Amino acid sequence: MTEQVDKSRPIENTTVFTSEETQRGYRLNKFAMSMCKPENREAFVEDEEAVLAAADLTETERQLIRDRDWRTIMDEHGGNIYMIIKIGAVIGHGLYQIGAHQRGETYEEFLSTRNAAGAR
Repeated sequence: MTEQVDKSRPIENTTVFTSEETQRGYRLNKFAMSMCKPENREAFVEDEEAVLAAADLTETERQLIRDRDWRTIMDEHGGNIYMIIKIGAVIGHGLYQIGAHQRGETYEEFLSTRNAAGAR
């Protein structure tokens, strides 16, 4: 198999999503994928605590979701942006809101860096 990443040219502040990251984030990413089902989204909006309590997550992972700590979920707990955005979408945190959080910016600051006028 050919390596897709030139490890001699790392991208600063970037985590390569390896098999180790996949295993580390399995529970969070599986939970996020459960948000693809309308009944799970509705239950999460109606009673987030009950859904989190029933989920196969650690207490730390549950707290990260409660805190909407997208950055830590992805940087330290193996969350994949393509999965985690499913949780965000249920509660109105789209890609740009999550991106702003990851960069430590307000939503407005983040939007000012986007090329598309009026991007949301």
